[in-house]
This record gives sequence, structure tokens and C-alpha cells, in this order.
Amino acid sequence: MKQPIQLGNTTLSYIDQGTGDTLVLLHGFCGSSAYWRHVIPSLSAYYRVIAPDLRGHGESSAPDGPYTMEVFADEIAALLDALGIEKTVMLGHSLGGYITLTFAEKHADKLHGFGLVHSTAYPDSDEAKANRDKGAESIQKYGMEAFIRALIPKLFAPGNLSGMPEEVGEVEVIGLGTKPDGAIHTLRGMRDRVDRNHVLTSTDLPVFLLAGAEDQIIPLEKAFAVERPNVTKAKLEGVGHMGMVEKPERVVEEIGEFLRGVYRK
Repeated sequence: MKQPIQLGNTTLSYIDQGTGDTLVLLHGFCGSSAYWRHVIPSLSAYYRVIAPDLRGHGESSAPDGPYTMEVFADEIAALLDALGIEKTVMLGHSLGGYITLTFAEKHADKLHGFGLVHSTAYPDSDEAKANRDKGAESIQKYGMEAFIRALIPKLFAPGNLSGMPEEVGEVEVIGLGTKPDGAIHTLRGMRDRVDRNHVLTSTDLPVFLLAGAEDQIIPLEKAFAVERPNVTKAKLEGVGHMGMVEKPERVVEEIGEFLRGVYRK
């Protein structure tokens, strides 16, 4: 059950389920908290799970831009303050990972640990930046439908694209619910984000990196760019960019193991 909260000029919609130590889950671009719907029931049996719809996505509002990673991160910090959560573990999927890294850079005192799910600390290449601009132009001219239909095949491992029609359809519906202005502002924010590998190489916090062996958006070498004692890695076979939809049980397993280590359970 989602609930709304007013934070400055944004109305954020969020799920707050379970009790105990806290886990914040941030979804990816053109997603919503519904991206996590297959894993929240299991995780919320042991933890208090907070899963917001990011600004411009899902049931949250789409205020004027810019939507920099810093703006997203500060908004999540404001949400935690409003909910009285002093410290949490934060895991971000794709775009949510970029926000999580920014949060770890700006608000490390609010974290017990953090992680990237199908995400990377690297900035966009020149080619990727050009594609963000093309995407924004496409949405401005034609709306969300053509953009989402082109995006969906890149999100799943090829075998899952044909073998999981219900799940693929569900992700498509979520994507089509993204507000066009919100998507355009977010594309520009992702385009302009900076390299944050230094966050991974300098933090003393526990870090979790989860990647799909068949991810067509974030290759393994960009997802697993750091080797340190405080970094836990989980590689999922037969998974593309949407592990929490493609293999939710495995994702729950890996997240659960990481959280038990952080919270000493």
C-alpha cells in the first residue's frame, strides 16, 4: 500500500512495509517501486522496507527540473528525515544505483551500508550521452510509448524476454506510467552525472554489488569495477538488467545474506 508525502515541491509516493532494521530500495529509470514487488514481501518479513517512486516516476509528481543525482539523493534524505529514520541500508537499481552512490557521497552518516543492483559508478560515455539526448527528443516528439517499447528488449536476458511474457508486460506497463517530463528531466540528469568510483574505493561502509551475467545495459566489468574487503559481489546467471523480476528468489537470497552481515543477524 503506497502513501504520499509532500517534500518541498515534490509529492513522493512510497511503500513502507515491515518492521525492524531499515532497507531502502530505489528503482531504475522508467520504473517505480513496483519493480521490487516480487522481493518486498520476503524482505519485509525481516526488515522495514521503504521503496519510493522517484520524482517523475510512478505515482510521484514530476516537478520542474533539473533532476540531478544530487537532487534525487537529497529528496531521499528528506524522506528518511520525515520518517524518522536515522540510518539505513540503501540499495539502488540502475538509476537508483547512481542516486545511491550520490547519497553515499553526501549523506554517508545516514548509511549502515549500500549497494548497486545492475548499476555502475562510471559516468556516461560520449555515445551514451548522445543517446540520452536522442531519448529526450523522442519522448518530446512522440511520447513514452515508442521509447518504452524500444527500451524493454534491452532490460531482460534474451531467453527471459521470450520466456517471461507476463513479467515483461508488467515492466512495460510500469514504464508507460512514467511521466514524459519526468523521464526527460531524468535522462538529462543521468547524462550529466559524474564518475563516482571514488565513493566505492574510499568508503569504509559495507558495499553490495549485484550484476546480471546477461545485462545488456551495464556490463559486468562496469558493475564489478572494485575489489575491496568490504565489497560483496553477486553475479546472477541467466539474468539481464532486471534480476528482481527475472530471478527474485535469488535476489532475495543475496540481499538477505548482505543484510544479515550488515545488521549482524
